[in-house]
Amino acid sequence: MSSAVDERITDELEALEAILMDDVTIKSVDGVPHMIETVVHPSTGDDTDQQFVCVTLEVKLTPGYPDTSPEVYLRNPRGLDDEVLAVINSQIKEKLNDCLGQPVVFELIELIRENLTESNLPSGQCVICLYGFAEGDVFIKTQCYHHFHSHCLANHLISGRKYYDEELEKLPSWQQMQAPAYQQTCPVCRCPVSCDVDTLKKAPPPVDSITAPPFCLTAELKALQLKMAALLQQQIAKGGVVGVGDTGPPPLTITSPADNDNEATNTSSSSQVGAKAAEVAIGHTRPSGNGSNDSSTPASPQRSAYRGPYRGFNRRGKPGRRGRGAAVAPR
Repeated sequence: MSSAVDERITDELEALEAILMDDVTIKSVDGVPHMIETVVHPSTGDDTDQQFVCVTLEVKLTPGYPDTSPEVYLRNPRGLDDEVLAVINSQIKEKLNDCLGQPVVFELIELIRENLTESNLPSGQCVICLYGFAEGDVFIKTQCYHHFHSHCLANHLISGRKYYDEELEKLPSWQQMQAPAYQQTCPVCRCPVSCDVDTLKKAPPPVDSITAPPFCLTAELKALQLKMAALLQQQIAKGGVVGVGDTGPPPLTITSPADNDNEATNTSSSSQVGAKAAEVAIGHTRPSGNGSNDSSTPASPQRSAYRGPYRGFNRRGKPGRRGRGAAVAPR
């Protein structure tokens, strides 16, 4: 696009701002518009609660537009599967070829809106139950434009609140007072949501969950189970699965300053007892003046080697090594 803005583009931008107002964003570089962005919803009149799908349209004005076709992108689709998006993209290409030489942005918006109106029922699956949306289902659209069966979302929120309360009870009282209040979140994007769980619980289960045939373990599933079991054994043999067949001490334990003080105290006491036990053992083996061993001195009680938790890569904690301060066996 040249530095002088084409009059056809200026008229198009003024018309878009007059019709869409705050719903359209026009980005410019050095005073020259180069990107038009808007979120397209289906036509439902003033009832925005019935708008279950949407998509963001980005139109990049290429040099020479409108005599050349702009670059068109569909971003952040909500409630639309790949098949619907493929149909819309195919129709966009046809529209660009038919309208070459004239402004086309408003035509693209209307084309996308018509497709969204026809596909206003969310496509894909409910990520909670993994069943699709069928006629007769009662579903909900969150503020972040994600869709769930109302029955499924109610169970999810109830389970989330139960888990929060259980974890909160495990904390000391002072931490419970400082803990943030429970916040409902979207199962997909974790954005905060606000839903009436009591109302959602009244919704029936998904239609497909009721009419679905009973589960049957087919030969294909059995073959897949055997394949996955063999893969698991291969990963275990190569050490790729953590926690399977590992009976030794953990490679590293994070300790606190209090643990270090206790370890230092135990080490000092163990060293003193070990030194005294060594003297006794040497006294038992030292020959007396009459050529016999002096066994009149009673043996001091010996303290076993330190067997506390393994606290990192130190000599004392390695398997097979004698603990520091352990008694010397009599020769």
